[in-house]
Amino acid sequence: MNVLRFAFVACIILWSASAVAQGYPEKAIRMIVPFPAGGGSDTAGRAIAQRLAERFGQPVVVENRVGAAGSIGADYASRAPADGYTILLGSTSELTQYPLVNRKVRYDPVRDFVPISLVGTIPLVLVVHSALPVDSVAGLIRLARARPGDIDFGSAGVGATTHLAVEHFMLLAKVKLRHVPYKGSPQASADLVAGHIQMAIPTMPAALPFIQAGRIRALAVTTEQRVPVLPKVPTMQEAGVKGYVNVLWAGVLAPKGTPDAIIKRLNSEIVSALKTEGVRKVLAASGATPKPSTPEEFTAFIKAELAKWSQVVKQAGVSIGG
Repeated sequence: MNVLRFAFVACIILWSASAVAQGYPEKAIRMIVPFPAGGGSDTAGRAIAQRLAERFGQPVVVENRVGAAGSIGADYASRAPADGYTILLGSTSELTQYPLVNRKVRYDPVRDFVPISLVGTIPLVLVVHSALPVDSVAGLIRLARARPGDIDFGSAGVGATTHLAVEHFMLLAKVKLRHVPYKGSPQASADLVAGHIQMAIPTMPAALPFIQAGRIRALAVTTEQRVPVLPKVPTMQEAGVKGYVNVLWAGVLAPKGTPDAIIKRLNSEIVSALKTEGVRKVLAASGATPKPSTPEEFTAFIKAELAKWSQVVKQAGVSIGG
C-alpha cells in the first residue's frame, strides 16, 4: 500500500510539473540585464529576449538595472519570485568577480541562482586614446613602466570584468596604471574617445564602433584566437602577454527555487535560439561566440570561474566594502 501511495504521489508531482511547463509563460517575462544598453551583456540579452518572445508568444522585456559592477541587477533578480517570470542575464562580473571583491554583496552566486544556460562569450579589447604615443602592447608596456601610475584606465566599475581584466594585465605585464571606474563599458569608452582617460579593456560591442571610426586604437584582443571583426588585431598572447586570455561570458539564470520544469523549458528555448541564424548573426557582429549549455554544465562553469578569479583578486589585492 505504501508503495502504491508513493507511486501515486510521484505521478501527481510529475503531472503537475508537466502542467507547469506547458502553461508557461502566461504573461510577460522580465530579463534583468545588470549593465547599460549597448554593452556586451545587453547586446546578447536582447538577441535572446527577442527570440524567446517569438517562441513564447509573450513579451520578454529587457530591464537594465545598472551599478556596482552589475551587482545591483543581480541582487534584484536574486530576490524576485521564483516563478520563471524574472530571469537574469548574468555575466562574469556580477557572478564570479564582484562578489569576490566586495564581501558585503547580499547574494551568493551559487546559493541564490539556478543556472539555465550559457549564452556566449564576448571578447574584450585593449584600446588606447589616439593621442597616446603607442601603437602596440609592447609600446604601451614600455610607456607604462616609464610613467608608473600616470596612465588612466577606465572600467565598468570596481570589481567588474573590465576592471579585473586590466588588473590581470598589470600583474602579467608588471606595470602600474591608475583606475577610473564608470557605471558601464559604454561610458568608459565614451570618455576614452574624449581623451579623459588613456586606455581601457572594454567589451567588444562597446568599443567596436569607435575602433571602426578610427577614434580609438585597438592594440590587442583578449581571446585565444583573433576575432573575425578585427582580423588584423593580435591577441594579447601574440602581443607578448603570455597566459592572458579573458572574455566576458553571459548566461541566463533564475532565482533559486524556480520549478525544474520551467528551467528545462527555458533551457530548451535558449539553446534553440542560439542555433538560429538571426541570433548568431547578432552575436557575431559584436565578436561574440554562442556557447549553449545544460544547466549542469553552466553550474560547473560558474564554480570554475569563481576559483580562477579568486586567485587574480587575491594577487591584485582588490577589495572594497570591508
